[in-house]
Formats: sequence, structure tokens, C-alpha cells
Amino acid sequence: MTDHEPARPTANAMRRALKRARDGVALDVTEAAVLLRARGSDLDDLCTSAARVRDAGLEAAGRAGIITYSKSVFIPLTRLCRDKCHYCTFATVPGKLRRAGHGMFMSPDEVLDIARRGAAMGCKEALITLGDKPEDRWPEAREWLEAEGYDDTIAYVRAMSIRILEETGLLPHLNPGVMSWTDFQRLKPVAPSMGMMLETTATRLWSEPGGPHHGSPDKEPAVRLRVLEDAGRSSVPFTSGLLIGIGETHEERAESLFALRKISRAYHGVQELILQNFRAKPDTAMRGMPDAELDELVATVAVARHIMGPSACLQAPPNLVDREYARLIGAGIDDWGGVSPLTPDHVNPERPWPQIDELAEHSAAAGFELAERLCVYPEFVERGEPWLDPRVLPHVRALADPATGLARPDAIVVGLPWQEPDEAFTASGRTDLHHTIDTEGRTGDRRDDFDAVYGDWEELREAAAPGMVPQRIDTDVRQALKQAADDPTRLTDDEALALLHADGPALDALTRIADELRRDVVGDEVTYVVTRNINFTNVCYTGCRFCAFAQRRTDADAYTLSLDQVADRAAQAWDVGAVEVCMQGGIHPDLPGTAYFDIARAVKKRVPGMHVHAFSPMEVVNGASRTGMSIREWLTEARAAGLDSIPGTAAEILDDEVRWILTKGKLPAATWIEVISTAHQLGLRSSSTMMYGHVDQPRHWLGHFRTLARIQQETGGFTEFVTLPFIHTNAPVYLAGIARPGPTVRDNRAVTAMARLLLHPHITNIQTSWVKLGAEGAAEMLRSGANDLGGTLMEETISRMAGSRYGSYRSIKELIDIAELAGRPARARTTLYGEVPEERQRTARESDGQLPELLPLVSE
Repeated sequence: MTDHEPARPTANAMRRALKRARDGVALDVTEAAVLLRARGSDLDDLCTSAARVRDAGLEAAGRAGIITYSKSVFIPLTRLCRDKCHYCTFATVPGKLRRAGHGMFMSPDEVLDIARRGAAMGCKEALITLGDKPEDRWPEAREWLEAEGYDDTIAYVRAMSIRILEETGLLPHLNPGVMSWTDFQRLKPVAPSMGMMLETTATRLWSEPGGPHHGSPDKEPAVRLRVLEDAGRSSVPFTSGLLIGIGETHEERAESLFALRKISRAYHGVQELILQNFRAKPDTAMRGMPDAELDELVATVAVARHIMGPSACLQAPPNLVDREYARLIGAGIDDWGGVSPLTPDHVNPERPWPQIDELAEHSAAAGFELAERLCVYPEFVERGEPWLDPRVLPHVRALADPATGLARPDAIVVGLPWQEPDEAFTASGRTDLHHTIDTEGRTGDRRDDFDAVYGDWEELREAAAPGMVPQRIDTDVRQALKQAADDPTRLTDDEALALLHADGPALDALTRIADELRRDVVGDEVTYVVTRNINFTNVCYTGCRFCAFAQRRTDADAYTLSLDQVADRAAQAWDVGAVEVCMQGGIHPDLPGTAYFDIARAVKKRVPGMHVHAFSPMEVVNGASRTGMSIREWLTEARAAGLDSIPGTAAEILDDEVRWILTKGKLPAATWIEVISTAHQLGLRSSSTMMYGHVDQPRHWLGHFRTLARIQQETGGFTEFVTLPFIHTNAPVYLAGIARPGPTVRDNRAVTAMARLLLHPHITNIQTSWVKLGAEGAAEMLRSGANDLGGTLMEETISRMAGSRYGSYRSIKELIDIAELAGRPARARTTLYGEVPEERQRTARESDGQLPELLPLVSE
């Protein structure tokens, strides 16, 4: 294939690999590479065993003897692209588009004309394909988008997808190229499936001059693998695959297949793999490259079937194989992909689609019945949430056979409204959980879907292991302590790491230094706020592996509050002296992006003077993506609705190495930083947090502290830093045997002390958590550099669901007692650390410890 190709495998190596394939033994990369070179009778042997694997999978899925296709229209939304792939004729330049009389993008009328004609012919999929981020390379693309009122190409893709759903009934399958995690959040509500070819993991084909992907930023394999992972994290049914014969070796092709398998196992979100053979095209840099031979494709299909297993769906485009359909079926495919009776294959325009009747005839000759599917595969239709957003679910159900998940042959393709689900704020479920969690507890220690919803636990265990290896520390702790005492702002990373590992007398010295700095900066008073937590729903499908709070809507402990209940709880809190409500909830699939505005308005209408401290960065991104707003626009609207500040939760550890172990679908570190920084720029202040003691190490804590300090230097918007020790008891990642059982006392003391030192002088308030540590533990942290106890809370569900043993409420007297344990006075504060009005203080004192309407009190 290339100069990089090693010598042909020996006959013994081929026999050994074929036997392992026949016996169903897992192949390794070397064996897969050998089998990719099978030819003649060896290839026949390989295909026979691959077909047997395929047939077992079809039978298990209830589709024995069925090969599928999707009846589609191909909509090339724009042929402009910022990449320069050397084999591509799809991408073009603005001048050629103008000379041909075309716009930079297809107009809405052009898109809908194709979609309507496709619907009239019984098509059910609108395959929307376009170049990567054309506005980044072509000013003409940027100008077109701005003139039409779109912030970027993704915004136009979203808008057209909604119109296709509403006006034609076709289901959009989106191929906009490389997408960010945020892009997936924006597009998931408007499309049941998406896709992007991996093509290859051979980095040299991208990095070396003359390679097919050289000069194409979006073809870097690491970037494309990240997209596949983000699709899995976002629970998006995703199509990917390989382009074979572009200069990769058989070993590199095998490595690409194993990379796809790893992602598929980790997230269970790869709905199909396309195995496409390279075809040279005139007027391209690779016009002289030989086409990939049919045997190459057949061997690749068969090896892919063995690697991906019986449940995988494998597709080979039928228009690229010169009617050699039987060989592909024999190699193990179970799908022909999208076939259009209306539009050409714009990526391979010289290769017309076969007629559907012809496909059916050839499939039947090979012993298979041809059946139509939707753009989203049956498995995901049957899974439903969280893979299908409630906004597109009615569109899918209108076309799907409820018994099989395949396309309904008699379905009438007509537009349906794209809208938010009805009755988003109907009270439901265990709405008394805020107090019965303390008296009755949770129904079970884990959800029924524990083994599936969080991804593959074995893959996670393997991924977590490197990050949990302790780091050798050689720095002199005594010198580091001296520097901390002299000027903590000049601590080097090595010195800071040494102190984060400190124990024994060195730890005692560290906490003394931190406590002295606390006294110098904020004095001896311990502050607290009279507040109420309101967790308005615990229904969530994000898949955070540390979270025991999230429930499916059908789980026994699931609940959602009505707007009146939220307002009632805020009013009750005001009546007993609260100055703040802290409101957060799960990412409920039925809540529209504007629901957060409704919550803030409901509280402000009932209690105008209450400070609304609400909505984590994850909720902000969820609201923005569902409304189609930018983060800045959404936060501006939320502030107008009554939002006063935001909690800096959802941070966990601001290191994606750790985050992607802790959570399947929560926002990446960069997006958290973007939300927080934007909020600060708009005048919305926030807290900052760190959850530690799970799959992390002190080096991750250090990076987190440095990031928070940098943000504060830039924005000045953080009010405090809150330490959040990991509560392990009911956390899925602990129950699966991956995480540690929370931080040790040593960890808590070191983190608190180093927060004081490393965040100085930028963040001056360090808060400890009585909910997670209890009275004695919180007092110890007050002696280690902390100066704030947080709030009375009145109700606390998240930590209690995780297994915290310290109740949901502390009276003012009890908070004062904790301060006294540390030998310090205490005073009330506002959310922003201001003075509390006398009327509020008086009401709080008079009502202290007497909250019969709110919840029964429990003692520690």
C-alpha cells in the first residue's frame, strides 16, 4: 500500500489469525493487520466467520435476515470548507460558486424544496452535509451568515433542521464536520442523529507534507477522536467510519478500527460504521492515486465485523462498489446506508445511487430482505431517553415502527411542530424528598440502569488508573513552608505540590501558616448566610458518575417541583429570615431552556427582596443550547428575569483527564471557564468550587487552584472558594470500584490550607462544608485557613442522596457553635459578603431552629 507497509505476513501468521477469527477469539492489532491482507481462499474463510458473527447479532436484535437502508435526500448546505483534503471534490471556493450562480450557502427555500420533494417521494432522512467551519477561512461565508442573522454555521444548521422537521417531516441527520461539546448541545434538540467519518488515526497522513490531510486542521486524528467522545458524552447516536486506501498501512487501519471500538464500548453511542473505499477523482491532488481495490474493502469489512462484534452495524456505500453487492454482504455488512431516489451523492457525484429495487433484488439473492430504517438506528429508537431529545422524539415516533424501531412502511411524511414538551412544571414524584431523605432515606443505593447508563465501567477503570498514580515529590517541604510563610504568591508548582502532600508536623505547620494568613486578610469572624437550597428537580440524564442525586423520570426517588412549590419554598425561607435561595436541579429533558427564567421570575414575584443564587454552568449551557441563544445572551436574559448570582458548581476538577472519568456528559473545563467568565463580565458574580477525593491527585488540585486564580485576576467575579469533599457512599463511580472512598482528614486539611495560600490575594473567602464534614470536621477546617461556613441550607438533597451523614439544616446557633469550636466569633453575611439588614437578622434570630413548615429537624 505504502512505503511504510511491512513485509507480507507469513502463512503461519495468517493461519493462526484465521483460526482465532473462526473460533471467536478476540483479535489484537497485529492479528487484525494480518487479516486485512487476506486474499483468495483466506479472504473467503475470513468472510465466512465474519458473516456468522453478523448473523448472530441480527438474530439477537430480532432482525434475522434483514439488511437495512435509509431512504434519504442529500442536502449540501454549503460546499465551502476551511480544510484542504487532497482527494475532495465536494469542497469548492466562493468564486466558483458565484460563477455557477450559487450562494455561499443553500438558501432556506432551496433546502426546503429538496426536503419537500423528498418527503413526497417517501424519503424520511434529510442528510445535511457541509464543509467544516467555512466562516473561519472564507470572509464570504462569514458575510453571508451575518447578513442572514446567524452567529455561525452551526446556528444555520440548527435553524434549517427545525424548519425541515416542522415543514416537511424528514428527520435531519447532521454531518457538519468537527463539532465541540457545546455544538452537540445546540444540535441535539433538532436532530435524532449525527455523524462524522474518523477516516484514519494515522497522524502522519495529516502532519507530513504531501499527506492527504496535510493543511486540514479538522482532520487531525486526535481532534476527530475527541468529537466521537463528545458525541458519546452527549448521548448522540453517531455515525462514523473509515476511508480506506488513502495511504494508510494495514497496521494503521487496524489501529483505527480498534480506536473506534474503544469509543463505542466506552459510550455505547456509535450507531454505525461506514467502511468506504477511496476513489480517485479528477482535478484533485490525489487524482493519480490508485483506487482502493475491492478485496481491500471486503477484507476491511470482515475484520471490522470481528473487531466491532455482532451488535455493531456496518455499512458500505453501494454506489462505490460496481454492483459487487454479494461480496460485501458476504463480508458482514448489514446496511447499505442512505440511498436517494432524488438527489445525487454530492461527495461522489460521478457514482449514482443504485435503484432501491435493484438493492432489494441483490440483497434477496444473497438471502436477505431489504428493510427501510430511519437515520437513527432501531436500537436508539427503542432506547429513547437520553439518546433522543424530547423535542425530536415525536418526529421519530411518527415514522418508526414501535415493534421494531425500523421505518414504518405506511408512514406519511408530514411536518410536525417542533416545540417544548407540555407541562414542564407539573409537580410529580417524590416532592417531599427534601425532608424524607433525612427520615426515610433513598429507595435504593443505585439506579436500575447502573450497568449501562454511565458507559463501560471496565473502560473507565482502565482510563482512570494512570491519573490516580501518586506522584513522587522530591521538593524540600521545609523550604516550601518557608516560602509559604514569607510570600505564598511566589510558591512554585513544585513547592505547592510538596505542600499539598504534606503530613504530620509539616501539615500542622502548613495549616498554621494558612490560618495566620486568614487572620491577616479577613480577620477572626466566621461568616455564614441564612439561605435555603431548592433543588427543583432531580430528573437528569447527563450521566455524572459521581452523582447519586440524578434519577430517571420513572425512578422511585425522582421528583420535579411546580413553579408554585418553588415560590412557596422561597417564601417560607423569607419568613424565617433568609436572604438567599440557592437553586439548582438536574438536566431534565422536558424542561425548556426558558424554564430557568420562569423559576427566577417566580421567586422574585413572590419574594422581591430575595437574592436568587442559581443555575450552575451546566444548567446555563443547557438553557442556552435549548433556546439557541449564546451563553452571553442567555445569561443576560436570566439576569433580567431575576438572577442575581450563580453557583460555581459543576467544576468538580477543572482538568478533562479527571472530568471524563467523573462524568459522561457534563461540560468540559473550557466551557465551564467560558460560562463563569461571561457571567462575571455581565456583572453576575459567582462562587468557585472544587470536588476532590475521588479519582484525582494533588497535581490536579494544583492545576484547579491556578485556573481559579487566573480567572479571578481577569474578572474579579468570585465571591468565595468552596471545598467540596467527595461523598462516596452512593456514588456510582465508587460503587463500581473505581473511585477512592472520599478524601482523608489529611486531604481536607491540606486542600483547605492550600486554597487559602494559592488563591491569595485574589479570592479571600474560603468556605468549608458542614454538610459533608460535620461540626467537628468543619471546625478543623476553620483552624486550617477557612473563614466561612456556608449556609443554613434548610434543605439539602444532593449530598444526602450521596450518603452524607450530617443532615440538611443547621440553625444559626449551631453554626455559631461550630465557630466557637474553632475559638472564633461568627456573624451573618449576604451572598456577596455584605452586611445583612437588621430586619433580616432579627427575623432569623426569632425563627431560629423553629422551621415546622419546612422540614423535620434531625440532629447529627
